[in-house]
Amino acid sequence: MDDTVKEDIERIVRDTRIIAIIRGFGVDTCLRLAEAYAKGGIRLVEVTFAQKSPETWKDTASAIKAIRERFGGEVRAGAGTVLAEEQLSMCEQAGGEYMITPNVKPALVRECVRRGLVAMPGALTPSEAVDAWEAGASFVKIFPAGSLGPGYVKAIRAPLAHIPFLAVGGVGPDNIADFMRAGCAGAGVGGNLTNKEWIAAGEWDRIADVARQLVERSRQ
Repeated sequence: MDDTVKEDIERIVRDTRIIAIIRGFGVDTCLRLAEAYAKGGIRLVEVTFAQKSPETWKDTASAIKAIRERFGGEVRAGAGTVLAEEQLSMCEQAGGEYMITPNVKPALVRECVRRGLVAMPGALTPSEAVDAWEAGASFVKIFPAGSLGPGYVKAIRAPLAHIPFLAVGGVGPDNIADFMRAGCAGAGVGGNLTNKEWIAAGEWDRIADVARQLVERSRQ
């Protein structure tokens, strides 16, 4: 991936603000979800690795590849819950363009950047946020943001205003505007974007509506 693609992903994060998080679904469902997200204005999809189930990692990579091939530049895919270089490699080989983690592992962040992928590691403390940023992260994910609240984001940004933060964990239509006003550059959201009952019933329009609400409220 060249610098142009890296800049493109960073621009999309800032412009659309929402990264949809897909966890535990097969390739076909991931494609239908990505289609619903696109209708609602979400252009970034994180397909997560299940750490307890290594046998599913190939399915995660397959979903990333399928989204990339089906939607091209309309929806950009990356891997979530990346804890090891093996998973980073699987993401890269599938055509994923970014890596999102729940933690800060500077060596993995540096390797991600070396390969030309966008790194969005998860941090809780100011020290972790700085370590992530200095390792080359494009964004630092505050996790779990919902448990900490917008006030925490505002407080941590006071001395670290140069670091672009994402709010992830417990973020939805009811509180996303608060996190944006606290200074976040964007947010990662699961919740009703992957509502199992709606998926089982084929209610893709309801999911698209949630996507639309998130995008709209993130700009309030």
